[in-house]
Amino acid sequence: MLTNYFVYITTKPAKTVLYTGVTNDIKRRMKEHFLNRGNEKTFAGRFYCYNLVYYEEYFDVRQAIEREKEIKDFSREKKVEIIISINPNWHFYRF
Repeated sequence: MLTNYFVYITTKPAKTVLYTGVTNDIKRRMKEHFLNRGNEKTFAGRFYCYNLVYYEEYFDVRQAIEREKEIKDFSREKKVEIIISINPNWHFYRF
């Protein structure tokens, strides 16, 4: 059985902060981000980053982790470019 891995970017409702992560269950992870909103102990919670604006799918966890690291090293401008490449209006994906 193949497991899918997702590298994703979330943002807060005002779209001013970006969070990049990796998961093998994107639906569960987005629910966790939503439930964690306002939690000062986590970056995504502290900045209310629970709106999914970008994701990529991988079948190899190592590739997903490498891509997550790569995106985390990008400037905000470069992250915005990849978001716009597939989601030009920054619609929030819902699962």
